[in-house]
Amino acid sequence: MQVYLDNSATTRPCAQAVEAVARSMTEAFHNPSALYAPAMRAEHALADARRTIAATLNAQEKNVIFTSGGTESDNLAIWGRLSAMHHPGEVLYTAAEHEAVKNACLEAQARYGVAAREIPLLPGGSVDLAALEGMLGPQTALICVMQVCNETGVIMPVKAICELRDRLAPQAAIHVDGVQGYLRVPFSFKETTVDSYALSAHKIHGPKGVGALVLADGARIRPIVAGGGQQGGLRSGTENTSGIAGMVAAVQSYPSNAMECMRSLKKLLLSLLMEALPETTVAGLPVDDPMSAGHILNVAFPPVRAETLLHALEADGICVGTGSACSSKKGRRSPVLTAMHLPPQVMDSAIRISLCPFNTGEEMRYTAEKIIERVGQLRRFTRR
Repeated sequence: MQVYLDNSATTRPCAQAVEAVARSMTEAFHNPSALYAPAMRAEHALADARRTIAATLNAQEKNVIFTSGGTESDNLAIWGRLSAMHHPGEVLYTAAEHEAVKNACLEAQARYGVAAREIPLLPGGSVDLAALEGMLGPQTALICVMQVCNETGVIMPVKAICELRDRLAPQAAIHVDGVQGYLRVPFSFKETTVDSYALSAHKIHGPKGVGALVLADGARIRPIVAGGGQQGGLRSGTENTSGIAGMVAAVQSYPSNAMECMRSLKKLLLSLLMEALPETTVAGLPVDDPMSAGHILNVAFPPVRAETLLHALEADGICVGTGSACSSKKGRRSPVLTAMHLPPQVMDSAIRISLCPFNTGEEMRYTAEKIIERVGQLRRFTRR
């Protein structure tokens, strides 16, 4: 059996997305900036795409900016906001942030002369709101927080952060990296005071190389790319019409009951593991916690090292991750798990299992069986 459980790294494009990309590349390949009829139809398709994405977030379609993916969306939100300010002060980012956000904030120190400060985490992986409260003030220019932690599945308290900002630093903008949460955890611009939200198509069964930055009404940013002035001058370059078509098809076909399905599978898998390996350590919040997303499970089986278990499971046809795919080959402990103050033996043993709506109970039972088997084997040969 082949079981893919690294959906936080990327997802398999759904049939609807593949078909939409192929159709766009062969039949609707025209440049939407041109003036003839086929190009005008391509332009109308972009408008429809904006409308579709805006509707999923209760946003205005004019505020949807197409990008090359989550990294560019995060960079545009952060640098675009800071460059629009006359006297930017401090940028705050949570210790759980993806490197697309963290490194953009650190780079902002050199580009815009701001101070970048890290907001600490609680042991369960959520933002330390008390610490954040003490960091906010008139100097705060921007607060960056992910919607769902890509390593632990913790849903960050975005509304509580908005309330703190509104009370203590109303001049500051809030940017949400929604790459791991979009369509899986509800988000609405009408229910928060967030200024910008990033998403990526390949995390929701769309193609790679396309995403969007969605702005709140009145949010001010400047472009970070110079060019022909497409998308209101905020993101120049000929739009990736084929990628956008695939992204919209993925959005439209994403199951409405996805989170419930994935949460039930996550609970099934963990219960099977805990029954046979009761010492299993979960990095993050308990699976029943409402702030634990249903599609990510980070578990450790000390003293078995994560990479060793990953390759053993690969031999069984099971693909899992060891943390953020963007930093998994760098040979260092996870900054997120480090910020949670987990013991070294747990960090060295932690694997990330991330689900999609199309995984099955049979796959969970097979995965549990093989993890139990492999952990038992490897522990006999692991020096404690």
